[in-house]
Amino acid sequence: MSITVHAPYEVPGVEAILTEEALAFLEELHRHFATTRDQLLQNRRSAQEEAAHTGTVDFPTETRQVRESAWTVADHPAALQDRRVEITGPTAPAKMAINALNSGAKVWLACLEDALAPNWFNVIDAQRNLAGAAAGTLAFTSAEGKSYSIREDIETPTVVVRPRGWHLPEKHIEIDGRPAVGALVDFGLHFFHNARTLSDQGLGPFYYLPKLEHYAEARLWDQVFSFAEKSLGIDHGTVRATVLIETLPAAFHMEEILYELRDHASGLNAGRWDYLFSMIKYFRASGEKFVLPDRAQVSMTQPFMRAYTELLVKTCHKRGAFAMGGMAAFIPNRREPEVTAQAIEKVRADKSREAADGFDGSWVAHPDLVDLCRAEFNAVLQEAPNQLQRQRDDVNVSAADLLDVAAAEGDVTEAGVRMNLYVAVYYTAIWLSGNGAVAIHNLMEDAATAEISRSQVWQQIHNGTVTADSGVRVTAELAASLLDEEVARLRTEIDDEQTFSDYFEPAAGVVRALVLDEEYIDFLTLPAYELMP
Repeated sequence: MSITVHAPYEVPGVEAILTEEALAFLEELHRHFATTRDQLLQNRRSAQEEAAHTGTVDFPTETRQVRESAWTVADHPAALQDRRVEITGPTAPAKMAINALNSGAKVWLACLEDALAPNWFNVIDAQRNLAGAAAGTLAFTSAEGKSYSIREDIETPTVVVRPRGWHLPEKHIEIDGRPAVGALVDFGLHFFHNARTLSDQGLGPFYYLPKLEHYAEARLWDQVFSFAEKSLGIDHGTVRATVLIETLPAAFHMEEILYELRDHASGLNAGRWDYLFSMIKYFRASGEKFVLPDRAQVSMTQPFMRAYTELLVKTCHKRGAFAMGGMAAFIPNRREPEVTAQAIEKVRADKSREAADGFDGSWVAHPDLVDLCRAEFNAVLQEAPNQLQRQRDDVNVSAADLLDVAAAEGDVTEAGVRMNLYVAVYYTAIWLSGNGAVAIHNLMEDAATAEISRSQVWQQIHNGTVTADSGVRVTAELAASLLDEEVARLRTEIDDEQTFSDYFEPAAGVVRALVLDEEYIDFLTLPAYELMP
């Protein structure tokens, strides 16, 4: 195999990340696992076509024995026993990473995926920051001379790294003339440079695995972990992985996913926003019964979402794995105290519900929410580090329960269509500019919420949905008109004409194509990535 790096611009410290040995390790990972990954992606497409044709998904019949037999995942390392509050955020820039490490959370989900825009600078800078975090030396001085470093007076969170999903390429690195697999690049560079340091401290390496759609994809990750451990002389089972159950088919494969990873498994997470995106994607043209209300109205108390989260808790604790709650996306805004106070109470209720349901911890997106989340879990956990002992034998969830979108309360409104188009363009522009997460109207938006936004509009067009507020049918012509109006609105809000021209105009083009094309594109980030340097 041959490996080539196409760097669009110089990045400080790139030589320390892309060493000859590290690149050779990436080549080995691709030689052993890239072909299997390609086949698994093809299998995804076949499964989606079948679901669209039948209008249903079910638990796999071939793995009934796994679901009915007695087994548990491996015992958990001390560093992952208490996960009651986890903060999620991008691994670049360094200031963001340091803020997460100084947040007081138990875990930092160090994101290389939905919250990180994968331009070349960020890909390398993120690896530099993760190496600094592993060594305890991460520091940063701003252009204004302000210094940031890891505090010694508070407990530093355990770092759990989220690499990109199996579907995303890394176009800046080619192996045998083809773009590298983003997931293998992210994992490979982090593991190669930090596995020994982290394992010597009992701190991993630990990972969050995104967007799995089948237990065979978990099996591939398990094989990658075992190969990497053996290659670097790390004890088998040192790596621990938490899997985000954020696709519809994965909800039907929870036990199988834990089984495939059982030597390396830590738990499952309720990735609520991507889960909604996946629900829309799988049944995008399967009739009005699968059309969700406006995104803002789809809370975790909707019956099909309750079924999904309660099944997750039951499955995890049955198998000795941690059940992690979903994202609190609200971002406090001190300039709007009333709005902030109302939203804080919604977050408090969300975390209280998760703790009462048996989750072992949950996510927040902002340091100001760490204490709130901790307090709600403290009230239930008391002195215990987790709720693994709590079995949810009272939960019985069927395939029909997981698919009962029709029972969701709420409406599709023209205002909701407008907001979806606004958010999709706004986020895509920010992503193209190099930031993977942005606060829009006091909510932390990342790739998952942008995916929901553009997918809802596509689904509404192709199912002839009628809006509840204006009584009009959502057509391609209406969506195009509303998109023009929202782009014009954004033009008035963006002060810098060059910024609008460089990022918002191409973002609007991407969203227009995704929403109006007859063919549905699986991921917004794939066409957008082609426009990124």
